[in-house]
Amino acid sequence: MKKLNIYFTAGVPNLDDTGKVAQLIQDSGADMMEIGIPYSDPVADGPVIQDAHILALKNGMTIAKLFEQLAAIKDSVTIPKVLMGYINPVLQFGFENFCKKCQEVGVSGLIIPDLPAYEFEKQYGAILKKYQINFSFLVTPETSEERIKYLDSLSSRFLYAVSSSSTTGNANATLKNDAYLDRLASLNLKNPVFIGFGIKNKQDFQSVTEKAQGGIIGTAFVKILLENKNWESEAKDFICSII
Repeated sequence: MKKLNIYFTAGVPNLDDTGKVAQLIQDSGADMMEIGIPYSDPVADGPVIQDAHILALKNGMTIAKLFEQLAAIKDSVTIPKVLMGYINPVLQFGFENFCKKCQEVGVSGLIIPDLPAYEFEKQYGAILKKYQINFSFLVTPETSEERIKYLDSLSSRFLYAVSSSSTTGNANATLKNDAYLDRLASLNLKNPVFIGFGIKNKQDFQSVTEKAQGGIIGTAFVKILLENKNWESEAKDFICSII
């Protein structure tokens, strides 16, 4: 069974909607979720998710507030919850303190695109292990086989394979890069491979998961939260249409 991972930005459309969105994702049948920590300079993200970050910060979202919201849904939302963010706000919060809070509120994994692998190995991997928090590195079609294997060896739960070298939600992303997907499938990686960036519908999801174990949908879902007054029914229908 291929895994569906839905991304959304915390604190969108309104500050207190985080728990509601998380519950909806679980109730609609997704296998796991990525919750974006709003940041003023989200370099890996395209315009839609950048807009979501700006709105969430305007709404007053902070890491401390997010942990409060996650604590409130710890017992009701039980599918894996992964936090995705950038290293600066995490360091400001205190890396070990952040991991400790993740464990307390039921967060099972982290994705920090701008944390270098050598720093992870030298400094942060042991802290993540101490608090039993998984970590997923990103690879792209340009990543060498040697480096893919190295990043896979450092990752736990899944390896995040970016569909093409672009930002999230890029309409020009090459979604079905067969040579790349074949290469990943041939490497006998330790972790399941999840494909992200550019998946907009069921056809896209089925296409990328022919050779990977899961797909990550972010921009198409966040767009619904930003643009629809009755986002709850729209978002539920969207997830159900993928599965």
